[in-house]
Amino acid sequence: MNSAAPTPPAIRTPGRRAEVAWFAALCADDYEFLGVPDGALRSSFEHCGSIVRRADELGYQNILLPSGWIAGQDALAFASAMAGRNRQINQLVALRMGEVWPPMLARAIATLDHIAKGRLTLNIISSDLPGRKESNEDRYERSSEIIRILQALWSTEGPLEWRGRFYQFDLPNCEPAQTFQQNGGPLLYFGGISPAAQDLCARHCDVFLMWPETEASLSATMHQVAGLAARHGRTIDFGLRIHVIVRESEADARAAADRLISRLDREKGAAIRARSMDAKSAGVLRQDALREMAGADLYIEPHIWSGIGLARSGCASAIVGDPDQVVAKLNRYLDMGFRSFVLSGYPHAEECELFARHVLPRLPTCRLNELQGRLVPDPVTPLTSAPRR
Repeated sequence: MNSAAPTPPAIRTPGRRAEVAWFAALCADDYEFLGVPDGALRSSFEHCGSIVRRADELGYQNILLPSGWIAGQDALAFASAMAGRNRQINQLVALRMGEVWPPMLARAIATLDHIAKGRLTLNIISSDLPGRKESNEDRYERSSEIIRILQALWSTEGPLEWRGRFYQFDLPNCEPAQTFQQNGGPLLYFGGISPAAQDLCARHCDVFLMWPETEASLSATMHQVAGLAARHGRTIDFGLRIHVIVRESEADARAAADRLISRLDREKGAAIRARSMDAKSAGVLRQDALREMAGADLYIEPHIWSGIGLARSGCASAIVGDPDQVVAKLNRYLDMGFRSFVLSGYPHAEECELFARHVLPRLPTCRLNELQGRLVPDPVTPLTSAPRR
């Protein structure tokens, strides 16, 4: 990795800082040995809440709360329960578009934004709803319409009449849906590699989240999506969702990676991957293809190990190395234009501690919603000090 990092695209946040987030395993995705269920690591409120609280204490700026149709915690309900318990961390709440009537979804988001005092970001998901299969065209058109409804509700004073393909309504006023704690509502993060996904993010969202690939492939996609955003008169930021295994030496880190899959039954791993609602998405298939092209050691490029994809759909690779190597890799990603990292490791609480000890203090960090002026200090709202009507 001595060569220069690929040239960055045009991005919204030119300053060389990144928001560093951790991951709360709400959807039965916590293991000591990948693919081997452990009763102590189940996705209970207590266990998942302890991960969020510890990430908050350790100084992470955000935490991803995933969504899936599996026994665990609903992301929006869980975030509401945690919002008043956190000190400084944002919550990145995954929301599957279409699960909730949009005006009521906007009201729920406004309530959460109020409870969290603006420490809220949203991960927009445009995949099939539980028990329902739709065309890509319908899913992305519906997602686009819902995002536009949310943004209209957050920014409109007075009534709103909506006549769209999927939703029609007349609201006498938009006040119940106002996100008074954040100008224009929470930042929207979105991931998806298909052309429709890239276009949706370029049109409507703020951060394009990507899964691990080679640097060349990541850079090509970043430039492509930045170009799409420019056609709509916009700039966006880029984020990387990736696992991490950091130890005091490279040998120890590689040994930890090998240990993680040492008890994995490959058929069980395939079954775990298949139960995910995004198991056949374009992004997941690309992750699978990268792993198949890797060598016997499962490294797709130096320090990027794809073994996690043996028993996980979605984000399938990890940065593996000693602290200097992990910092160097993240610095290369910063130089490429990434401004958000959403990290995780197994078990999630232990790896959260290790990364915070060895790497986090060495990174230039920020909160994107704060940096971009979204937060409103001491807002006057119907729920704070505005006159009641």
